[in-house]
Amino acid sequence: MPPARFTTPAVTDRSRRRQYRRHRRWLPVLLAWVFVVEIAVAAAVPLDARNGRIRPAQLVAPAHSRPTAGRAPLIVGDRQVRLIGPGGPTADRLLARIASEMRTAIEKVEAFWGVDWSRDISVLVAGSDDEFRAAAGGGPPSQWADIAAVTVADRIDPAHRVVAGQRMVFAPGAATMSDSALRIVLTHELFHYASRADTALDAPQWLAEGTADFVARPDTPVPAEARSQPVSLPSDIDLNTPGPQRSVAYDRAWWFARFVAGTFGAPKLRAYYLAVCGVAHVEPFTAARDVLDIDSVGLLGRWQQWMVGGA
Repeated sequence: MPPARFTTPAVTDRSRRRQYRRHRRWLPVLLAWVFVVEIAVAAAVPLDARNGRIRPAQLVAPAHSRPTAGRAPLIVGDRQVRLIGPGGPTADRLLARIASEMRTAIEKVEAFWGVDWSRDISVLVAGSDDEFRAAAGGGPPSQWADIAAVTVADRIDPAHRVVAGQRMVFAPGAATMSDSALRIVLTHELFHYASRADTALDAPQWLAEGTADFVARPDTPVPAEARSQPVSLPSDIDLNTPGPQRSVAYDRAWWFARFVAGTFGAPKLRAYYLAVCGVAHVEPFTAARDVLDIDSVGLLGRWQQWMVGGA
């Protein structure tokens, strides 16, 4: 079965995209395992096929992994964060930076999602790009050339809210990211980590990614060139196509999540996420009627107005 993926755009600020392009060689992740994968990426990644059925728990046997260097667990409130890397000054500095941002990331995720999620958080830094591709499910290097981090798990059973062996894995190249970019990627990934137990394996990736960006990214005005374009819901195909199309799709998913939260309230966005991405999920427009009390025409019309207003 192909890995289920949820991703984190590393291109999170249009004003910095040129800077980020210099570092697109960061591929995430450690542990040469074949995983059920939930990805937080730098520009996008595909999702597992959707068939409308609740899937049973997925159990994937790990292959051999390389030794890693660990440090004392970080305690943040009632959560314990394990930080693991391949050793060396670059990886150690990246882990230290992640540790310094962890409290803020946890607070942002808890403010939106609540506190009912894993008390144990694992973060790993990959030793090489090849280790990332193995963890992310394989594929050509070009598919992962704009990825900053992924979240993987050994076993996922959303029907019973069971997730085993979950961990966030950062690409070696993430060490070159600015503090603000790293903060966004970490928070985005942590939202996926927190929501994984409540997210179906065949959930629409675009809403999972847009909601993660809503939690992680600071609000910025909608670019002038995007305000007058007709709106339509993003597709997972767009998010899974490397290049500019992927970046635009991430932005559209983010803008939609911001629109829902800004128009109906953040709790409604959370409820909408659970309706569309949860185990018993329904189609986005059905969820709009059930959760937001608006039909498809009204939803797209109000989103268009929101976009024109520039947020």
